[in-house]
Amino acid sequence: MTLSAARRINCKCIDYPADETARIFNIQRYSLNDGQGIRTVIFFKGCPHRCPWCANPESISGSIETVRREKKCLHRAVCLNDADECPSGALARIGRDVTLDGLEKEALKDDIFFRSSSGGVTLSGGEVLMQAEFATRFLARLRRLGINTAIETAGDAPAARLLPLARQCDDVLFDLKIMDEKQSKEVLHINLPRVLKNMRLLVANGIHVIPRIPLIPGYTMTRENMCRVLDVLAPLAIDELHILPFHPYGEPKYSLLDRPWQMKGVPAPDESDIAPLRLMAESAGYRIKVGG
Repeated sequence: MTLSAARRINCKCIDYPADETARIFNIQRYSLNDGQGIRTVIFFKGCPHRCPWCANPESISGSIETVRREKKCLHRAVCLNDADECPSGALARIGRDVTLDGLEKEALKDDIFFRSSSGGVTLSGGEVLMQAEFATRFLARLRRLGINTAIETAGDAPAARLLPLARQCDDVLFDLKIMDEKQSKEVLHINLPRVLKNMRLLVANGIHVIPRIPLIPGYTMTRENMCRVLDVLAPLAIDELHILPFHPYGEPKYSLLDRPWQMKGVPAPDESDIAPLRLMAESAGYRIKVGG
């Protein structure tokens, strides 16, 4: 690993606007997915969509939630029911509020890894577009410091909210899920025509968009759905696709949150399931990355 990266701009010379506040629920460091190089992924809380396969159900509510991990409980006679005072960590709070200054300091702890790997910061969720103004200001700060920036989004928001944020990104990881308009609305609560219009808008504005296709048994893992994706992308100047096979790793979180896991009993697809859809995309001329 080399440290011979370009010198950063000193942030003390930049006159930032007054702080705003956002709500996040996790900061994942040293990620090798969700963008190039070593990434710090910041997960924003709150999502308007209802994907049955969501791996982060704790992201859906915009509220700060308290959960109980029974296995950690000491079962004392008197429980304070306070996550801040729980001695065993059985009670835990999901979500916290951060300021621009505070989140910038958190991100810059990993600056040496960004510089040595051409990595950077990715904003995920939840759906970051629900807190787009904060995210736009935050990424603008990082870009002034020379840090690579990216967002993960379903793209379902007014263009006036999406475009300013996307302009602060080196990459926009843009999810394309169920490509049938009616089913997308009924199952996911996603406005597919707006999503596709927004994707075209980003490409027309010279923003680097990387479509991501989750392969979900029973929903998106069909030749028909992949054909629709490829038809949408054909007129656009896009040469890379990410395929995200379904995994059940989020299932324990549903139990913790006392919510039903709609994908119970559905196995993760194996290579024989993925290969035909990958071949379709490769035959259409796209570079494919499996796993994001």
